[in-house]
Amino acid sequence: MKAEKIWMDGKMTDWDKAQVHVCTHALHYGSGVFEGIRAYETESGTAVFRLKEHIDRLFNSAKIFKMDIPYSKEKFRQAVKDTIKANKLKSGYIRPLIYRGFKELGVNPFNCPINCAIAVWEWGAYLGEEALAKGIRTKISSYARSYINSTSQKAKICGNYINSIFAKMEAIEAGVDEAILLDTRGFVAEGSGENLFWIRNGVIYTTPTATVLEGITRDSIIKIAKDMGYQLQEKYICRDELYISDEVFFSGTAAEVTPIREIDNYQIGEGKRGPVTENIQKKFFDIAKGKEDKYLSWLEYI
Repeated sequence: MKAEKIWMDGKMTDWDKAQVHVCTHALHYGSGVFEGIRAYETESGTAVFRLKEHIDRLFNSAKIFKMDIPYSKEKFRQAVKDTIKANKLKSGYIRPLIYRGFKELGVNPFNCPINCAIAVWEWGAYLGEEALAKGIRTKISSYARSYINSTSQKAKICGNYINSIFAKMEAIEAGVDEAILLDTRGFVAEGSGENLFWIRNGVIYTTPTATVLEGITRDSIIKIAKDMGYQLQEKYICRDELYISDEVFFSGTAAEVTPIREIDNYQIGEGKRGPVTENIQKKFFDIAKGKEDKYLSWLEYI
């Protein structure tokens, strides 16, 4: 993971010189917000997937966290494209970050400046190329998704991801690929960095957004599935409904559409990527790579 340039506060900076002070507020307290975005290589050139929606969510996260971004949305979208150009990236991952910088330490963040950065790099399948075809092994985490009023669930705040890190570490040490978190009531929520879908008797289900992040890939999957003629419902469930589902899959910018073949040592369906997941996965990648005219508005070409 390395590229040539990182955009920092309006200027292109060499990757190895993109540094912050050790007393940066966000380093100590997690006081930043971020996005994860992908760019895909298409026959018409590199295109960013749903860039507008991602930058809208970034600005919403900053608003919730009371951070005034010193750039317009239009300038920030252009900065994303400029950074991709500067790195000659054909496809890969994009990480915009808005964070409280260095002035003073203490829980009060308001006296610290607002800094901005955009990094891009080549990045393949988040959980491995093989996972996209064969599926991954998961476990229900002992760590609950943070209570909805403990912080904001609608903002991608850096500090919130400590919850995900604990769940991910537990999963890795248990010998599986990923964690599934329950909410504080015991209902299925999401993965450490992914939204969750499951299929029973031909119907696709996903968790309501009250206790999970409003995923942009999640929104894309919902629209794709409905356009393909599938019935889709939002539903709260307990973990055992996942065990007896025909198929389960994760969605997310990093995870894209990743099948789940096992949860808590329970085989899901046939123990491999199921037909509904495969159909949606193929459609998603065709859209992301500019092969579906109906969805070209989701792509912003460089």
